[in-house]
Amino acid sequence: MSNPVIETEEQRALRDAVAALGKRYGRDYVTRVVAEGTHTDELWAEAAKLGYLGVNLPEEYGGGGGGIVELSLVLEELGAAGCPLLMLVVSPAICGTVIARFGTEEQKRTWLPGLADGSRKMAFGITEPDAGSNSHRITTTARREGGDWVLNGRKVFISGVDIADATLIVGRTEDARTGRLKPCLFIVPRETPGFGRSPIAMELAAPEKQFELTLDEVRLPAEALVGDEDAGLLQLFAGLNPERIMTAAFALGMGRYALARALDYARTRQVWKEPIGAHQALAHPLAQAHIELELARLMMQKAAHLYDAGDDMGAGEAANMAKYAAAEAAVHAVDQAVHTLGGNGLTQEYGLASLITAARVARIAPVSREMILNYISHQSLGLPKSY
Repeated sequence: MSNPVIETEEQRALRDAVAALGKRYGRDYVTRVVAEGTHTDELWAEAAKLGYLGVNLPEEYGGGGGGIVELSLVLEELGAAGCPLLMLVVSPAICGTVIARFGTEEQKRTWLPGLADGSRKMAFGITEPDAGSNSHRITTTARREGGDWVLNGRKVFISGVDIADATLIVGRTEDARTGRLKPCLFIVPRETPGFGRSPIAMELAAPEKQFELTLDEVRLPAEALVGDEDAGLLQLFAGLNPERIMTAAFALGMGRYALARALDYARTRQVWKEPIGAHQALAHPLAQAHIELELARLMMQKAAHLYDAGDDMGAGEAANMAKYAAAEAAVHAVDQAVHTLGGNGLTQEYGLASLITAARVARIAPVSREMILNYISHQSLGLPKSY
């Protein structure tokens, strides 16, 4: 599945190495972890030891010196092996990138080495009950009180808070010049007084749990603010673009895994004289699923290259397109894989049925496909807004 035109020899070697790691764990490992209610600690630790978790972070802070191109490759290959690590999207991609680009020297020294070697994790809190991911409607506020910041608000569907050492919270502060509220980012350690969490019961079978957060007069020192108070949107989207690219990688890996299982079955399952894969009614939909995954993959690679090159505007458009395309391709691939296996596609033995729910997540989070279409229609096509 690697593309020699787009990927360097080093990147192809990384892809092969990660694929080999994923093969040692596989879907059975994730299924067992979910059943036991535990976490993917063993895979996380081994990926960290091999340098994969921090491949995008600066070398001077213990990272690999690569970019989102390399990190998305890691997540895609683990997903294709059936054992994706969702916290790769959150901890090194979003939080690590934001801190590396905008954090103080102290914040970089404190957080980046741990994020790179896997000894520390960070969650990301933007979504709210009434605002979704719309940064302009976020109601979590931060006010100055002496030399401190005080945060109040709620967040929902925040992944991995129970295993994260801190959460990068998106709040809003008042602009002293205009009086308008602007987004700002704060590092909130897990045990900070007033910072509460409660699990959200999910039908989704995943090792990573979802939480609702409450911030009740959460007092933070001045150094908890990440970056410039007046550059909140720039800093926020420095994290959101990698989030969309990594979500695309997550979806692509899932789609590739499902397609591979379907192809194995179609090559060997025999009902009449030939394997069922010889029949165009099954062969053509599987071929179409493969094409859609490859097309989405190209857009993801474009988005990652633009982001790593520092083209935030171009990366924003491409990242949204990549996330949209990969989510649609994954949903289609999973659906066709289940259909190819028939009744077997719904059994625990083949492990595809749980992906039906999982694939839908890529359409919904971190931003819905409808909001992506809004973005493209307004920003790319120049059409007027209806809201």
